[in-house]
Amino acid sequence: MIPLQTAPPSIGTTISMFVGLALVGGLLGAIGSAVVRQLKNPVGKYRLLYAAVLFPYALLAYGVFSLTGFGTAVLTALPSTPELVTRVLAEFVTFLATGCVWIVSYLPTVRGIRDVRDVELDTRTSIRKMTRYVIGLSALLTVVLAPLQVVSIESSPLILAVGLLALVLGMLYAAPWLIAVLRSTSTPTGDTADRVHSLSDRAGLSVRDVRILDSENEQTADTLVRGPPTYRRLFVTSTFLDAFDDDTATALLAIEAGQLRTHVFEIKVGTVLVAGIALVASLIGTGPRWPLLALSFGAVLIGFWLARRQIRAADEYAAQRVGRTAVADALAEYADVHALEPTRRRIPNPLSIKVALGDRINRLRTSGGA
Repeated sequence: MIPLQTAPPSIGTTISMFVGLALVGGLLGAIGSAVVRQLKNPVGKYRLLYAAVLFPYALLAYGVFSLTGFGTAVLTALPSTPELVTRVLAEFVTFLATGCVWIVSYLPTVRGIRDVRDVELDTRTSIRKMTRYVIGLSALLTVVLAPLQVVSIESSPLILAVGLLALVLGMLYAAPWLIAVLRSTSTPTGDTADRVHSLSDRAGLSVRDVRILDSENEQTADTLVRGPPTYRRLFVTSTFLDAFDDDTATALLAIEAGQLRTHVFEIKVGTVLVAGIALVASLIGTGPRWPLLALSFGAVLIGFWLARRQIRAADEYAAQRVGRTAVADALAEYADVHALEPTRRRIPNPLSIKVALGDRINRLRTSGGA
C-alpha cells in the first residue's frame, strides 16, 4: 500500500503503464470470454474466469501501480499539499486506476454472459453500475486504509497486521450500510415486505431489516445477509422475488439461515485473512519464510475444509427446516435460473472453498445424507 519507489515515474510513463495494463486486461477478458463460451457449463466458467484470472490480474495491476508510485506521479500536476494528504490522494488514484483496469477487463465478457444466459444484459447499464461500484469502493478503501499510511511495514509488521484485522472487522460490521451505498437498493413495502418477512420466518432467518437489490439488468437471483449479530440485514435481489415461488424462496433462505448459524462467511474471511497475512509476512521477510509459508498453506487447507463442512451443515439445517427434497429442488431451480450446470466431483478439491452444487443436491436427495 506504500510505494517502495521513492522517485515516481514521469507522467508520460505513468499514462503508458496504465494504458498497457488496461489493454492487456481487455485482451485477457476477450480471450477468456471466447474460450469460456466454448466450454461446458459456461456460466460457471465465467465465474471462474472472474475469480481466477481477471480479479488476480486486477490485484497485479494494483501492485504495479503501488510499487511504481503511480498515484504520486499523477498528482505531480496538482498544487503542493501536505505529505499525508498527498499520500491519501495518491492511494485513491491508485485504487481508481486499478478499478478502471478491472472494468476494461470485464467489458468484453458482458456480451458473452448475455448470450450464454439468454438475458437482456445491457452493456451501458452494466458498465455504469460497475463504475459506481469502483468509485465507491475506491473511496471506501482509501478512507479505511488511510491510518496505515503512517505505518511502515518493515518497522511495524505486528501493528500493520493488527490494523488490517481491525479494518477488516470494521468493514464487515459496517457491511449493511456499505452495500447500500455501493449498490442501488430499495426498502420493500406493502405486499412485497409482507412476503419477504413471511418467507424469512418460515426459513428461520432472523434479520433486523431488508433491502432489495436492483438486479433487473443482471437477472441474478441471490440473497445476502451481512452485519453484526445484533444488526443483521437481508439483501435480496429483485430477480429472486420474481423468479422463485414461495417454497423455493423459503428453502434458499433457509440455506442462508443455516450458513449464518454455521458461520460460513466468517470462516472464509478468517481463512483468507490468516493465510494472506502469513504469506505477506513471508514475502517481506518479517519472520521465518518457510514456516510462514507453511502456516499460510495450512490455513488455506484447514479453512477451506472447514468452510465446505459448514456449508453441508447449513444444507442439513435447511433440510430440517423445510425438508430435504424441498432444499434439493430449490438448489436445482437456482441452477436453472442462472443457466448453471450442477457440477459434481468424485474427489473433493482441497483448494476449493465451496461444495460442488451437484454434490450438494445429490447429498440432499440421498436419504442417508445426514
